[in-house]
Amino acid sequence: MPSLVIINLTPHLLHSAFLLRSPPPTLSRNMPRGPKKHLKRLNAPHHWMLGKMEGVWAPKPSPGPHKMRECLPLCIILRNRLKYALTNKECMQICMERHVKVDGKVRSDHNYPAGFMDVVEMEKSNDSFRLMYDAKGRFILHRIKASEAQYKLCRVNKLKVTANKVPTIVTHDGRTIRYPDPDAKVNDTVKVDIATGKATDLVKFAPGALVMLTRGRNQGRVGTLISVERHEGSFDICTIKDAKGHTFATRLGNVFIIGSGNKPLVTLPKGKGIKKTIMEEKAEAIARGDLA
Repeated sequence: MPSLVIINLTPHLLHSAFLLRSPPPTLSRNMPRGPKKHLKRLNAPHHWMLGKMEGVWAPKPSPGPHKMRECLPLCIILRNRLKYALTNKECMQICMERHVKVDGKVRSDHNYPAGFMDVVEMEKSNDSFRLMYDAKGRFILHRIKASEAQYKLCRVNKLKVTANKVPTIVTHDGRTIRYPDPDAKVNDTVKVDIATGKATDLVKFAPGALVMLTRGRNQGRVGTLISVERHEGSFDICTIKDAKGHTFATRLGNVFIIGSGNKPLVTLPKGKGIKKTIMEEKAEAIARGDLA
């Protein structure tokens, strides 16, 4: 009978022995390869207003001019908002038959990301919509006339001169416009003709301008720009006053100029961007007879 040998290993030696036995890490096991191609419904943006119990998956927006969490895919517009389709497959068929235009261009991708101020047209049903926000910060399809569907407003995010000495501006929807108005600066708004892509008008960022907020707690609210506080090394703060006299503040990057004085360059959706309190909403519901 062979004798039993007991070897006492210290914790350090045990750890070294475990490392020697374990296989070396591989890239395929620890690192994902490329971006995710799926999106679960619970992780989808809240303003899409998808039902929690209606399925597992949500449409993953394709790469495009608007960020994933600041856009509305075409399939949600066709299926969930307009009810033109019942399933994702039907949305795909509608888009592949080239019935949907975004900013004057046919978009056959049913996951194309439409965003703020985009014009969505369907000639077959004679529909034209502009994507706006309601006072609670949710996307709303605001129906517009054919004359208003010829243009859109774009916020100037960047101003630069190219290598060939061509002045250009870059807008919030990814457009690069050459030879803009010399007075155009960052945070201003340009009125863009959709057919030509040229800037036809300019609205300066200045106190007294009419603004809509595109991000933050006050997303969707409309008011007049009162003042701007400059904070070096931090965020500049804008003070806004709405039509009811309520004053609120937000970051400069959340402000989108939509007109001067009390005249917006685009028609506003129902509510005109005025946020109501819970008691005001309750009183209106009682007046309509929705509440006993």
